[in-house]
Amino acid sequence: MKGQKLLLAINNGVSVFAKTKMTKITTNTTAVELTRKDLRAAAALMTADEARYLVNTYYQQQADRMRTNSQLRELAKDEKPNQLLVYMSANAEHLEGMIKKALGDYVEGHPIGKWLISIYGIGPIIAAGLLAHIDITKTATAGGLWRFAGLDPTIKWEKGQKRPYNADLKKLCWHAGQSWMKLASRDQCFYGKLYKERKEYEMKRNEAGENADQAALGLTRYGKDTQAYKQCLTGKLPLAQIDARARRWTVKIFLSHLHKLWYEHHYQKPVPAPFAIAILGHAHMIEPPPTGAPTTEHADFSLMNNFTEE
Repeated sequence: MKGQKLLLAINNGVSVFAKTKMTKITTNTTAVELTRKDLRAAAALMTADEARYLVNTYYQQQADRMRTNSQLRELAKDEKPNQLLVYMSANAEHLEGMIKKALGDYVEGHPIGKWLISIYGIGPIIAAGLLAHIDITKTATAGGLWRFAGLDPTIKWEKGQKRPYNADLKKLCWHAGQSWMKLASRDQCFYGKLYKERKEYEMKRNEAGENADQAALGLTRYGKDTQAYKQCLTGKLPLAQIDARARRWTVKIFLSHLHKLWYEHHYQKPVPAPFAIAILGHAHMIEPPPTGAPTTEHADFSLMNNFTEE
């Protein structure tokens, strides 16, 4: 696979970088210096399978580096820094950067990539993962895309059955929701603003006791010594669950925007009207930002109130 070959080449290139910083440490790895031209050329030939492989590798590498850095911080307290761990951390950080550049080039080469990368809070890793996991020819509607991403709570994964959604895509959507949650206070974050407004809406509903039935179900899910259980006893959902609802709703809006733009580019015709518009008679729909711009009308949250939420 070209993606795996690219990763091998990147790994070898990182050895060159690390050795310039850690001259006392040597490696038998054959070093191959990669230029930006090399990365762009490899990205131009990258398939969806290869992009998925590199996205997963990036997150694995990042997790390993964070563990290594945690060990380094502990060792530093005793003034016992380990040279090998420093070397590994330097290798990992540079490798992540090179993978990010390669995936950024992959995204730029996709017709929807430039819109995706313009969205505040979406970087090349999430963008590449979304483009690599979604096949627009197999997702006729936004609802179908939600189900594929594991965001339809009416779909249950029963014991002994094949997982009914794409776990990697669901994880990418979680990362996107986390990003917008953290960036919600920034004016330029379009989806962060939607998250904040939706959370305020959900909080008001919760305080008004409109989640009492679901809170009663929560009493069977949480341990009696937890704060979540105590919150459910009052007829209200735990605050963490309210926040998760707001993030999921925001991600669904984003996916519906991505589906609309991608569908219309691919088929050169308007996307089918959403169920809430065509069947339920809602007149308002949140339109996608043309280039990730922050300007947006106040969201009509009744648009998706008829969908079951977790």
